[in-house]
Amino acid sequence: MRMSRVFATGPGDQNMVIEDVTIETETSREKHPKATEVLVLSVRPKASQAGRCSRCQKRCPGYDAGGRDGDGIRRWRTLDVGTTKAYLQAAVPRVECPQDGVVVAHVPWARPGAKHTWLFEDTCAWLAAHTALSVLTVLLRIAWRTVAAIVTRVVADGRDTNDLLAGLSRIGIDEIAYRTGHRYLTCVVDHTTGRLVWAGEGRNQDTLGRFFDQLGAERAKLLTHVSCDGAEWIHALVRTRAPQALICLDGFHVVAWAMKALDKVRVRTMTKAAITDRHAMWATRKNPPDLTTEQRTSLAEIADTNKTLYRAYLLKEQLREVFRVKGTHGRQLLAGWLSWASHSRIPEFAALARSIRRYRDLIWNTLDHGLSNARSEATNTHLRALTKRAYGFHSPDALIAMAMLTRGGLCPALPGRK
Repeated sequence: MRMSRVFATGPGDQNMVIEDVTIETETSREKHPKATEVLVLSVRPKASQAGRCSRCQKRCPGYDAGGRDGDGIRRWRTLDVGTTKAYLQAAVPRVECPQDGVVVAHVPWARPGAKHTWLFEDTCAWLAAHTALSVLTVLLRIAWRTVAAIVTRVVADGRDTNDLLAGLSRIGIDEIAYRTGHRYLTCVVDHTTGRLVWAGEGRNQDTLGRFFDQLGAERAKLLTHVSCDGAEWIHALVRTRAPQALICLDGFHVVAWAMKALDKVRVRTMTKAAITDRHAMWATRKNPPDLTTEQRTSLAEIADTNKTLYRAYLLKEQLREVFRVKGTHGRQLLAGWLSWASHSRIPEFAALARSIRRYRDLIWNTLDHGLSNARSEATNTHLRALTKRAYGFHSPDALIAMAMLTRGGLCPALPGRK
C-alpha cells in the first residue's frame, strides 16, 4: 500500500479512496506475444463525488452499471511504475443527466470520456508540446491517435477555464497552408501577449466570421488595431464587424510585392541584354550590409551596365526605408516614393505604385502605430515546424489543437513540478 502515492492523479487525488493493489497479466497477441504484468490499483470515488454527471457534475439518478461486462468495472491508464504499466480500476455506473443525457458517472481522477488519468494526460500533453511525437509514443506506449485525442481534451479543458478572447484590443490575422491542395488555416494572434487566440480551417470571410461570432459584438467593439496582409476578404469583414478598428497593412508583405516586381525587372532586362550573372539575384534582393564580395561586385556592374535594374533596386531599398523610419517621416518618404515609382518608366514599379496608392491609408496606419504581422509570421513558422515534426496532420483539428497547446498558452505544467 506504500506504493499508492505513486498514483497521485492530480486534481482528484484527495477525492479518491484506495481499496486494493494487485498485479495482473495483460496479453495482447497482436503486439506482444508474451504476457506482460501490469499494476492495477482498485479505487472508488468518495461518497461526495459519486453519482454525479461527468460533464456538469450535478447529482443525477442512476441509469445502469454499464461497462463491457455489465458490472461497471472500468480502467484508466496512469503513469507507468518503472517499466510496468499501471491502471486505476473502479466500478463506475452510468447516470442519466437531464442536461447531458446518459453518461458515465463523474470520477475525480480523469476527464469526462477519458481512459487516462489527469496525471497521464497532462504528462502526455506536456511531452507533445516539447518533444517529437514519435519519441512520445514510444515513451508512454500509446498510439498517435491516442496522443491527438489527449491533446484535444487538454486544450478543450484549457479553453473552458481560460477565455483566450477576453481583453483583445490589437490582433493580427494571417493564413497558412497546412497541407498541399490549397488547404489553409486562418490564425488570429494577440499582439499584447503574443499568443495564438483562435484558429480555423479555411481562408475566407466565412472562416473569419466564425472568429467574430465567438468574439461577440461587445468585445469586437474593443478592438483598436488589426494587422493583416493585402487580402480584401479580411479588410471587408473587419470593416463590417469592427468598423472602429484601424487596419494596418503589414510592411513585410508590401516589401515582398516590391521584391516580386524587382525580380520581374531583373529577368526582363537581363534576358533582353543576354547577360548571365549568377550573383545578380541575391545582389539585388539582399540587404546591403549582408552582401558578399561577389555580390557587391555584381551590384556595381549592374549600376554601370543596367540602369533600369539598378533604379528598380533603389526603389525597393527606398520602400524598405519607409517602413524602417515610420511616423511622419515615413509618410513623407512614401509620398516621394510613389511619385518616383510612378514616373520611373519601369512598368512593374508603376503598377506597384498604383497598388500601394490604393492601400495608402492602411500603410499610413502601419507607419503611425508601428504595428506589423511579425507575431503572426512567427506563429506560422511555428506551425510549419509542428507539421514537419509530426510528419503532417491528417486533419486540421489535430493541428489546431497542437497549435493552441504550444502557442495558445494552454500547455499544462509537467505534473509534480512548479
